[in-house]
Amino acid sequence: MAGLLAGAASPVLARAPSHSPRPPARPAGQQLAALAPEAPPVRVPTGTLASVLERAGVSGETSVIALDAETGSVIEEHRADLRVPPASTAKALTTLYAMHHLGSEYRFVTRAESRGGALENGVLQGDLVLRGGGDPTLQTAELAAIADALIARGLRRITGQFIVDTGALPELEEIDPGQPVAAGYNPAIGGLNLNFNRVHFGWEVANGRASLAMDARSNTETPGVSVIGIEAVGRDLPVYTHDLRGDRERWTVAASALNQSGSRWLPVRRPGVYAADVFRVLMQTRGCSLPAPRFTSVPAGPVLAESRSGSLPGVLREMLRYSTNITAEAVGLMATARAGNQPRSLSYSAQQMNSWLAQQYGAEGLALVDHSGLGEESRVSTRAMATFLRAARSEGILPGLLRDHPMRDQNGRPVNGHPVSVQAKTGTLNFVSALAGYAQPRGGRPIVFSIVSADMAARRAIADDTSERPAGVRTWTGRARTLQQDLIERWSALSG
Repeated sequence: MAGLLAGAASPVLARAPSHSPRPPARPAGQQLAALAPEAPPVRVPTGTLASVLERAGVSGETSVIALDAETGSVIEEHRADLRVPPASTAKALTTLYAMHHLGSEYRFVTRAESRGGALENGVLQGDLVLRGGGDPTLQTAELAAIADALIARGLRRITGQFIVDTGALPELEEIDPGQPVAAGYNPAIGGLNLNFNRVHFGWEVANGRASLAMDARSNTETPGVSVIGIEAVGRDLPVYTHDLRGDRERWTVAASALNQSGSRWLPVRRPGVYAADVFRVLMQTRGCSLPAPRFTSVPAGPVLAESRSGSLPGVLREMLRYSTNITAEAVGLMATARAGNQPRSLSYSAQQMNSWLAQQYGAEGLALVDHSGLGEESRVSTRAMATFLRAARSEGILPGLLRDHPMRDQNGRPVNGHPVSVQAKTGTLNFVSALAGYAQPRGGRPIVFSIVSADMAARRAIADDTSERPAGVRTWTGRARTLQQDLIERWSALSG
């Protein structure tokens, strides 16, 4: 019960972090690398590909293909035309869709604007507009910086309305309706996003009683949230429930799960309302009271303060490293809008991306339903993915954005100086494991590969009340990842 409450395990291991507003740095990885074993030689392949797949013991279906990256000739393949869920390897596709349509200099911008009057003697004679630009990386600290800039300009009062414009992107309550209700990696998407559209839920237990709080914390301050509430109720399961009442969100949590103090991030379903509420608190604590927000789209006005995201390559590199679903969806939707198509839904936007990828890279038969790979109804073939990756390699963009994927020993430790270097994107759903990218054997020819294992029958058998950590998924995923490494080593030997 406590494990479900804390969100320690999830059906999508690739997600925004559950205990930090921004993905943390990982200096400990350098220490692990220093302790890693020295590299063994690449093993000489034995047996047929079919026998390797059979020995792996991965239930369900496995589709694989490896290509010579330079000539395109097939090194090996098995059921490469099977349509399988890509999971988060879909983010590699979204990366180039965004880069081509938005450009490397693109930045998401969140602005505070004036409307209808000037700022004089501390009073804005007119409306204050908070305009979202769809930034999926916006944090409370950046929103606070906008508030600080307004106060520094002398703002203390407004005579008009506080207008919130979220029209940069459609507001969608969640990415995939099939995920657990409390899954922080499945938040809403909108034109004004904050803290990956998650709210911090903390509980302190003393003398057998739990005190609950919701906030939008950053490293420097902890603004409270008034539009999202939570209460403990007397039950065991489900651990969480959620419902919407107008613009307010109401969570309940099983009282029996609150046996010790803890915290986690919960998804937000009304992101514009949440961000506006937090901004009002930030302004209030700085000495400027704002009226209740009015949500509407208005023409752009004079800019009083703004926050800019990092440039697009950096945003995408972080998205690929941490597999942040909200970022993939926001950049995908914005790319569709930039292409001149109104992105009214994730599925429509994904269809536009599918068509563009087929035209641009010859990747036929892609059928994504979103930009992150979270929706299990997305389908690709490993042949189409490898075709895309090989064409993308010639552009020189994607390989530099993908993270290094370490080869590991039998105990799961990274191997120092392994003779095969890999840049790839992982993908994980319950009973789906994927890996796609590039391998370079030392002294050998470069390889493009795509591997997907999927046991859809096991996915369908997951009970709702155990969907955050279903029985058997850890063992299954471990076998699938071992198979991925074995295949890369096999193909590296064959490519020489």
